[in-house]
Amino acid sequence: MRLKRVRRAGAALAFAASMAAGGVAYAECPADEAVARLAADILAAKPTPPPAVASTEDALCAQGKLVPLLAKDWGAPAGYKAGLTSEPAQKAFGASSPVRGVLYADMMLEDGASIPANWGALPRFEADMIVVVADAAINAATTPQEVLASLSAVHPFIELPDLVVDDPKALNADIITAINVGARKGVLGAAIPADQSEAFLASLAAMQVVVTDGDGQELARAPGAAILGHPLNAVLWLRDSGVEFKAGDLVSLGSFGPLLPPKPGLKATVTYEGLADSPTVSVGFE
Repeated sequence: MRLKRVRRAGAALAFAASMAAGGVAYAECPADEAVARLAADILAAKPTPPPAVASTEDALCAQGKLVPLLAKDWGAPAGYKAGLTSEPAQKAFGASSPVRGVLYADMMLEDGASIPANWGALPRFEADMIVVVADAAINAATTPQEVLASLSAVHPFIELPDLVVDDPKALNADIITAINVGARKGVLGAAIPADQSEAFLASLAAMQVVVTDGDGQELARAPGAAILGHPLNAVLWLRDSGVEFKAGDLVSLGSFGPLLPPKPGLKATVTYEGLADSPTVSVGFE
């Protein structure tokens, strides 16, 4: 077990170093001690004061310190996530562009998983989608079609972010970045092979992503195009923000609709109407 944790921490530190090498210019980065306290509160699911960051550079620096601390418990970085990828999400947090974070190896739960409703300090759930990178050629993509050509699969995905702060009104794009865009858990549906056809590409934008409860009542609905005009544009945005993908990376594309609060007894199902066989993914809250 100790060797496994050392390997995880090493991978996380390598990730942080690669982010620094990618040309991110840091300004007033939060102190190591402040980030350590933040990590301890996150791991304990304890509401925490918002980190003191005044710019995107500060926020990315804080995130670079936070990721390896959380990786000791949650597994090495396994990919990336885009957040605030829809216009309503950006308006809700006063943002003008998306934000980026890191996914962890051990955060994924199986379809149909049941977890406590209070699993985080400020838990939420959202309809999302994950794509799997097939090869590094994706880093040269300029269109969603070229992104699709470098994917091996897409997955229905319910992300379970933890916004962690003790004052939700303080959340903005920089604070969300500093807390690693709330990455904590997620429910991963069955893989759908990445069909390279124009029809499949079009269906990703045209699909209706629908969230329902256990009684079939609709909780939210949004088109695929709600994410930056086409969900695969989230991959292009991440690449343009400084991410360099490698084969096997998981990429969370962002929320198709609102962030929703979990409640005891709620079973939430996300259906991707317009994709073949209308795939679904579900989670239950105890």
